[in-house]
Amino acid sequence: MPIGAEVQPAGGIHFRVWAPRCRRVAVETARPDAPAGESVTVALASEPGGYFAGLHPQGRAGDLYWFRLDDDETRYPDPASRFQPQGPRGPSEIVDPSQFHWTDQGWRGLKLAGQVMYEVHVGTYTRDGTFDALTRELPRIAELGVTVLEVMPVADFPGRFGWGYDGVCLFAPTRLYGRPDDLRRLVDRAHAIGMGVILDVVYNHLGPDGNFLTRFTDTFFAKRKGTDWGDAINFDGEGSEGVREFVIQNAAYWIDEFHFDGLRLDATHAINDRSSPDIVTDVARQVRERAAGRDTIVVAENESQEAALVRPVDRGGCGLDGLWNDDFQHSALVALTGRREAYYTDYLGTAGEFVAMAKRGFLYQGQLYSWQKKHRGKPTDGIPRSAFITFVENHDQVANSARGERLHQLSAPGTYRAMTALLLLGPNTPLLFQGQEFASSAPFLFFADHHPELARAVREGRRAFLAQFPSIATEAAQAALAPPEDPHTFERCRLDLSERERNAAAYAMHRDLLTLRRGDPVFGADDVEIDGAALGASALVLRFFGGPDGDRLLLVNLGSQLNLDIVNEPLLAPPENQRWRLMWSSDDPKYGGEGAPHVERWSGWMVPGQAAVALTAERRRTLLPWRK
Repeated sequence: MPIGAEVQPAGGIHFRVWAPRCRRVAVETARPDAPAGESVTVALASEPGGYFAGLHPQGRAGDLYWFRLDDDETRYPDPASRFQPQGPRGPSEIVDPSQFHWTDQGWRGLKLAGQVMYEVHVGTYTRDGTFDALTRELPRIAELGVTVLEVMPVADFPGRFGWGYDGVCLFAPTRLYGRPDDLRRLVDRAHAIGMGVILDVVYNHLGPDGNFLTRFTDTFFAKRKGTDWGDAINFDGEGSEGVREFVIQNAAYWIDEFHFDGLRLDATHAINDRSSPDIVTDVARQVRERAAGRDTIVVAENESQEAALVRPVDRGGCGLDGLWNDDFQHSALVALTGRREAYYTDYLGTAGEFVAMAKRGFLYQGQLYSWQKKHRGKPTDGIPRSAFITFVENHDQVANSARGERLHQLSAPGTYRAMTALLLLGPNTPLLFQGQEFASSAPFLFFADHHPELARAVREGRRAFLAQFPSIATEAAQAALAPPEDPHTFERCRLDLSERERNAAAYAMHRDLLTLRRGDPVFGADDVEIDGAALGASALVLRFFGGPDGDRLLLVNLGSQLNLDIVNEPLLAPPENQRWRLMWSSDDPKYGGEGAPHVERWSGWMVPGQAAVALTAERRRTLLPWRK
């Protein structure tokens, strides 16, 4: 890297740091087992652009080091530290990434089309909460049908627990989960079983505690505008050149030194950059370049639904692969719970909304969005269906509730099974949140370990945020919110993986749906023509035109039983000389259903209530295939 501590082949360590605020910079190193106060200090030479660099001939991997700035007696960790064994306020550690033995030389990466994604928080996925513990679970995650693991942020942050979105050491995998080689081993083992791994990164703000970047430069943060979580990063103002290099190199670092298959960019709507190309485009380009021929996946969270993010650069876009589709989650929650508070206000949860999203991606593509009192979104013409990542749960949406409960706990079992079928057999790229597949009883709450003064501010800020929901704004509801700084809040969120067996019906349903998606040549194919129609307020049909592989129907009914005595919807008509055969039903008793009756009858169609069925077209063997 152009910044950080680099082990030299001929011996010694080369240090380089961007510190335009400083006149003098020195590096102080110590052996990890050296007596207190025993260290070596080497002055670094000034370079153009505010950089300081130099060779420490006696340094070696494993040494601890700090930077000394001007006459400041405080020692500071390296902003580009590869590891902080004592946390962000402690010394940095020299890491030699070349010492890890990779076994994934034959791995060629992944494209987004055809994938199934799985979001995971390392600290709560297992009881140990480590990279190694997650690595041991990879075969079970792959067995489910997941092809891409999406790891929530791992950049180091102060405290004993947190979501990771308040990282302050962007190059250092947090010591809470293990050492850097443990993270490399996680990726290496995932590749060995055919699974890709992408990393969630935060380039819109840094955490409020343990961030020493302002001691190195006055220009890292923008003065004109902030974000909901802190000062915005300066990508286009005075002195932003070094900031851009810092972030671009961070993106490259995860691909190069950890073999990640791509990145998920957090809250890109909060990135303020008027440059051309902007930082998002530059990050995506850097990911492709550092992958050195491997296929990569770069996706973004973007609340404002700017479709240009996934258009090619030569068509005015940023060149990303996918966008999280909040519209799908919002409509799904309304359909499953009937709640339409706060940012769920502009959703009805109707069949028509789900048909529109299957065909067009976002619901809001420039229409008035009453909750924000402005127009939201941009047209999605020409964007592949796989670019829209759909989910009914993620870390934010589960936690943005009074008790952090999962959707299966808030909805009728049959309706939830039907919605799961729409998610996993629908035409977009599905994403599951950890434990969703086995109906986890663990909540996912907001947790963050800070010093008392900051913890109090975070707790009050969280309460104010949730007060946008009238049901959570009441005095009783506010008093019952889990304190983010309480260790018990964090511990409650740890998954109980034995629930895979105890909740076998839920797990079997998710596994079978993903087996069908993966094994069927029509479901999940990105280039299959799709049409859809609402059969009622809560019932819909999606038709997949599979050509030589045959057509498929996905019928989803989130309401009561629908009897179609008059079948005047052409999408229900089978191809000529063919009939519909049941492939899968959410009403199968092994999933907890009451049984799967035939939907096509002599007297019309019967679409079971709170259920979903998948049908395939097959050649008619008799003249009268109808069933009474």
